[in-house]
Amino acid sequence: MSLSIQFNKRMQSRQMNVIDHLEALRGHIVRSLLAIVLMGILIFIYRDWVFDHIITGPIHADFITYTAMCRFGHWAHMGNALCMPPVKVDMQSTTFGGQFMSTISMSFIGGFMIAFPYIFWEFWRFVKPALKEKELKGTKNVIGWVSFFFLTGAAFGYLLLAPFTFNFLSGFQLGIKGILVTRPTLTDYLDNLSNIMLGCGLAFELPVLAYVLTRIGLINPTYLRKIRKYAIVVLLIVAAVITPSPDWMSQMIVFTPLCILYELSIAVAANALKKSQEAGD
Repeated sequence: MSLSIQFNKRMQSRQMNVIDHLEALRGHIVRSLLAIVLMGILIFIYRDWVFDHIITGPIHADFITYTAMCRFGHWAHMGNALCMPPVKVDMQSTTFGGQFMSTISMSFIGGFMIAFPYIFWEFWRFVKPALKEKELKGTKNVIGWVSFFFLTGAAFGYLLLAPFTFNFLSGFQLGIKGILVTRPTLTDYLDNLSNIMLGCGLAFELPVLAYVLTRIGLINPTYLRKIRKYAIVVLLIVAAVITPSPDWMSQMIVFTPLCILYELSIAVAANALKKSQEAGD
């Protein structure tokens, strides 16, 4: 009888622990969603300015990337080799609610990107208590590093990859008679821009991922060097997925920094392994 009572108490304790964890998780999710909503509302209030100066920036002929690349080409005595032709895109909305729904989508995705550091902070607050002291070693400033690489990747996609992608796609012509005109929908443009920025933001987390996996003992720098040739193939596939355009130039724009990030990941993994060995892990 006593064994039965003890068993029931243990089961009730486990159930309470699960309920407590779910309550805590719910709180973190609610606060994260609230941060996204607040940032989204701010974007919605200033939607016209955001759309004219930020969202459609990569398709403006005077976008900072176009002028900077052109000036760099002239400085490097390359003539107009890096001067891309002006982008002319006439977007359209094919439904009555198209512009409104696209504004909601723009506000939500923009709110997520702005609130990303806070969202990850909430995620880390939930995960941290479940980690052992050994696993917590070396996680100092993890929120800052994760946020830095994500925002750097998103900025890379916005400032460099998006202009090249839209410039190529808008100028691509099928047939020699010129009877086809590229007139994308607003939804199509926003989807492409969002995929580029989010994809680059996640891809740039490679060094952080390498550090974490090394600290918990799943990988090491020797292993990363050994699979380098296979990793290059994977990175090429990732670059092809991130870039909506099929041209090799856009894919190389993504592939090159990913390769650099992979080499940086090897260095980060080596540093993490050294710290683990010094700590006697």
